[in-house]
Amino acid sequence: MTERSQGPRGGRIRLWLALSAVGVIVALLVVPPFISVRRYKNRITEAVSASVGRPVRLSSVELRILPRPSFVITDLVVEEDPAYGSEPVLHANTVTASIRMLPLWWRARLEISRISVDEASLNIVRTAAGQWNLDSFFRSAATRAQGSSGDSTAMPFPYLEATDSRVNIKNGVEKLPYSLVNSDLSLWQESPGEWRVRLKGQPARTDVSLDLADTGIVRLEGRLRRAPELRHFPIHLDVDWRDAQLGQLSRLLLGDDEGWRGDLTGQLQLEGTAETAQVTTRLRTTGVHRAEFAPATPMDFDAACNFIYHYSDRSMESLLCNSPVGSGRVRLTGDLPRGKSGSKFTLELDRVPAQLGLDTLRTLRKGIDPSLQAAGTISGTLSYAPFDAYNASAAVPDRDGKPPGRLGKTRAIANGPLTGSITAANVRITGDAFSRPLLLPKLTIEPDPSQPVALVTAAAISLGGSAPLNITARFASDSYQVGIHGAIGLPRLRELARVAGVSNASGLEKVEGPPVTVELAANGPWLRSGAPRALDSDNGSLPGLAPAPVLVGGASDHLTGSITLHGDSWKPDFLANPVELSNAVLHFDDAGADWEPIAFSFGPVRGTATVRVAVNCDSAPRCSPRFTVGFGLLNAVDLQAAVLGARKPGSLLSNVFARLTPGSTPEWPEMEGTVHADSLLLGPLDLTGADATLHIEGGEADIRSLKAGLLGGRIHIEGSLVSSDKPEYKLKGQFDQVSAAGVGRLLGMSWSGNPISGSGEIELAGFSDRDLAGSAKGALHFEWRHGSVAETDDPHPPALLARFDRWTADAEIADGSITLKENQVQHGPRKMAVAGSAVFGTPPRVTLSNAQNAQAASDQEHR
Repeated sequence: MTERSQGPRGGRIRLWLALSAVGVIVALLVVPPFISVRRYKNRITEAVSASVGRPVRLSSVELRILPRPSFVITDLVVEEDPAYGSEPVLHANTVTASIRMLPLWWRARLEISRISVDEASLNIVRTAAGQWNLDSFFRSAATRAQGSSGDSTAMPFPYLEATDSRVNIKNGVEKLPYSLVNSDLSLWQESPGEWRVRLKGQPARTDVSLDLADTGIVRLEGRLRRAPELRHFPIHLDVDWRDAQLGQLSRLLLGDDEGWRGDLTGQLQLEGTAETAQVTTRLRTTGVHRAEFAPATPMDFDAACNFIYHYSDRSMESLLCNSPVGSGRVRLTGDLPRGKSGSKFTLELDRVPAQLGLDTLRTLRKGIDPSLQAAGTISGTLSYAPFDAYNASAAVPDRDGKPPGRLGKTRAIANGPLTGSITAANVRITGDAFSRPLLLPKLTIEPDPSQPVALVTAAAISLGGSAPLNITARFASDSYQVGIHGAIGLPRLRELARVAGVSNASGLEKVEGPPVTVELAANGPWLRSGAPRALDSDNGSLPGLAPAPVLVGGASDHLTGSITLHGDSWKPDFLANPVELSNAVLHFDDAGADWEPIAFSFGPVRGTATVRVAVNCDSAPRCSPRFTVGFGLLNAVDLQAAVLGARKPGSLLSNVFARLTPGSTPEWPEMEGTVHADSLLLGPLDLTGADATLHIEGGEADIRSLKAGLLGGRIHIEGSLVSSDKPEYKLKGQFDQVSAAGVGRLLGMSWSGNPISGSGEIELAGFSDRDLAGSAKGALHFEWRHGSVAETDDPHPPALLARFDRWTADAEIADGSITLKENQVQHGPRKMAVAGSAVFGTPPRVTLSNAQNAQAASDQEHR
């Protein structure tokens, strides 16, 4: 009976409990939106402000019961301590503040247990005095925590967390471009007076475009304990930075991609206080190389360092870094006290592979041949210990009197800031560019007494010259200087040019002959510049000939000096015969390269020339080389033989310019300049004082101006040649005060009287004389005053040309001849016309007659 009576009662209890639970759930879901918390806004604001220790502003508050009782705050702003600026320390659109239920139930006191923000912006500020805004924050939190242990009214420190937020860094009022994005940050009090912090984020920079996926992930785990000041907080930090790609890392730190590739992992452990901390770091890089190439054995690096850091003094002591490198090792020890005046460092290299030095240089500098390999080892010790009495001007010149600035040898000054030396032994450099290895039995790098912190080295290498080639170098922390002096064979010079990054040095490939004398100096910064390279036909230079500096990324390399050639020859593809250079000097400067007046012979042709190759032109995307060529007596027949290699049927122009057409020999490079000849012989014509301005580009040659003396007068011609199936010529010009007697002799006639003037234009195409004559078409106009054409047997001129006051005529050029059209011969008041033609040939066939006789003969022929 009892069991029956309890059964229905137990079921009703369970039912009521279920209904009650449902009611509570419904109430929790339905009732909160109808509960107004506006009148509690000030209390909530005060509670949040007391929790974080900063003044707080918010727009609105809503109550949320599930999953835990909390306030949802809109547009939260946490004000900054005025000592650190006016910009809010934190801004978040939405914040969830969880409520501590026990204090609310038992004491009706509102306390915040957790503050969660999403997509917030947090500012971390450092003042000029070295104070951080987190200092006052932790001091306030420490004061509240200390009060909470003995004061029941103290507000406990809440759990703070931020997700998908941004951490900005400010130096005073200036916001730096560096920040952490997509950050997750947690800060909580683990026990009274002890805090834990956890941070994860991606480094970013606001003023450059970055691929955030390649900047890596920074993680921080830390523990802090209470102290009067932040810098005295006992602290333990573990930081690691993983999956950083060196190209994006250089953009992040330097603002530009330096062309480095590889992966970086960094680890840091800090133990002690922010004022004095024992720091342990490890830096590992793998696959380090330049972006331009992927070497067979990329450079890896693994260095571990320990040191003690003092925040107030910004000093470092007991530095010890070790890194294994191949079968050797690198060790760095030293101290960096406040002011750096007592800094001491010692670098030890023990059997470090020479390949490491080559890989480091290739990584820092662009254009170094990726195929280079170096065998040998580097060992030695360098120490740095500055002293106040050091005077850089006290360098003593060597016995040869060369000043230190010329990279000459100097006698070391005792007790300089740098002491010791590094020796590279049995270095053997090979590569695709070298026909045989470059051997350096011993190379010693020593401190430079002429500069406080610099290293110098010198080497004498036999490279095919009559004497060794002397190479000197000076290396500072941010720059380099290299000097090359002596004789070198052309094959080895070409190899060194390619190795040093002289890209596409096609001109050097075309020069042959005895060794040349070089006197070169190069200097520039280590980073953000291009290696000296030769200009070539691809970037607008005359193949030939000249390395020049380039600007890359805002910094420049400077190449100055000269190369002297004696008895060499230059044979480009577009010439049939080589150009013999009896004497030529090439000078370099920052603006480009200059050939001094070159004494050359080109077959039977002899002359002088200058060439200027400029860089960084503002007027055009490409800088065309400018040249001047000068001749004494220039015979077109000799020039044709030199250009073509042998006399061939056809005219000089047709054969010369035929070589400019695609599909024959290689095109001439783009260039412009002037040509002068004291006397230019064009068959029976002698052009005196000829000056021509030429421009050649892409198979088209422009004669912009040709001025010369002709038969006692002057001639001015302009024209162009366009390459197609047959070269097409367009010429026009004027002649003035040309001798009538001279023109008569050219036509095989006897003319006399005043000079002749006129103008004309002609278009013709072809390669041979017959093609040119048959395709010629154009017009000619001339005027001749007070002239006379004497009688000859053949041709027999009309009587009205025996003496006349004025003869003006227009002629048509077509069908291989020049035919007189409208013309007028004036003798006193009488005006008549003549008929005539001149058929092209050597000599030309000329016919002249009265116009009436010519018409009668034509009518008789038609009958």
